[in-house]
Amino acid sequence: MTNGKQKLAYGESPEDALEILRIRLSDAEMAEIIPDQYIKIKQRELHKYVQNLG
Repeated sequence: MTNGKQKLAYGESPEDALEILRIRLSDAEMAEIIPDQYIKIKQRELHKYVQNLG
């Protein structure tokens, strides 16, 4: 995101996860997301990223 935080998204692929975010977020919130910058994390490692979520 442009503010330095991260959004948690899920889906079959990064593109699918971005489409799910489009449903959940407003246009203003989607404008903050940088679509080509993402990381894949495993569910059991999710606790390592909680402090980064915005």
